[in-house]
Amino acid sequence: MVMSDIVPDGKDWTWTLERACPDCGFEAANVTGDDIAGLVTAYTEPWSDVLARADVAVRPDPTTWSPLEYACHVRDVCDLFAARVRLMLDEDGARFANWDQNVTAVESAYAVQSPSVVAAEIPAAARRLSEAYAGLSGEQWDRRGVRSNGSEFTVLSLGRYALHDLAHHLWDVRA
Repeated sequence: MVMSDIVPDGKDWTWTLERACPDCGFEAANVTGDDIAGLVTAYTEPWSDVLARADVAVRPDPTTWSPLEYACHVRDVCDLFAARVRLMLDEDGARFANWDQNVTAVESAYAVQSPSVVAAEIPAAARRLSEAYAGLSGEQWDRRGVRSNGSEFTVLSLGRYALHDLAHHLWDVRA
């Protein structure tokens, strides 16, 4: 598998915070802060079944990640967002370093990782993200952070944004 066949997604997906995603149907505005921790778990549990598929490492076409590659991305998204939430809670106005998911996919060799290992890693990463949101209250939800492209988030909007990512990738692999 040649990772360079993947065309980087340069879209700014922050619009999903304002309106429903026409593909996966996720509606961020309907998610409350108290929903986030549980939904992280709900949107990551199906990956064990996805990773058990016989064709898990097969790309549907040369320019689309395989279910295995998406699973690796989901694991890493959980850890990235957990770290960003902690940073926002520690430092209001936190600045997030750029994260290029396609570079990470190549450097971490998503295409050849062990499905059984990734299946064990996703729940652990999801737990870290859920724990970052569990028990938050009051002004913590309003703490701010800024992505490298200038997009501003609160702890709440970042959680909603992460949930769309998790829900959308289940849609990508038809789970």
